[in-house]
Amino acid sequence: MDQLLNDFSPGLFFMQAIILLVLILLMRKFAWKPILDALQTREDGIQNALDSAEKAKLEMQNLQADNEKLLKEARAERDAMLKEARDIKNKTIEEAKGEAQEQANKIIEQAQAAIEGEKKAAMAELKNHVAGISLEIAEKVMRTELSNKDKQLQLVETMLSEKSLN
Repeated sequence: MDQLLNDFSPGLFFMQAIILLVLILLMRKFAWKPILDALQTREDGIQNALDSAEKAKLEMQNLQADNEKLLKEARAERDAMLKEARDIKNKTIEEAKGEAQEQANKIIEQAQAAIEGEKKAAMAELKNHVAGISLEIAEKVMRTELSNKDKQLQLVETMLSEKSLN
């Protein structure tokens, strides 16, 4: 330490000070700014993620509130329908027990017929959809199979030999 203090020269001191300042400026320009920018970008990304999570949480709470509201409305409607059904039932019983049974049977038959009709329509639609998909698959398979001329000739020969045997 004493040797450093005894050999002190102002030129060396200023040269080292200038080198230190240049080094600090280079660090500031090329290292500190990108590091600070990267940290800011990361902080912004984290904040955006937190904001999105909070927004999603609020949306979930709103959906739950809507679901509860719908559930309450459905229960109220169900209760009203049950009350109405009880009133109709009591009135019908008072009017005539036999007439009520006949009307109930008609309603049940109509409901079953409507359900059966809807079921048949749905099955027909499903069959049509499956048939369309099957045709598309068969078309794709045939395109793949017949993409090669040799395979085409082989298929024609096979079909002709089978046709002549029948």
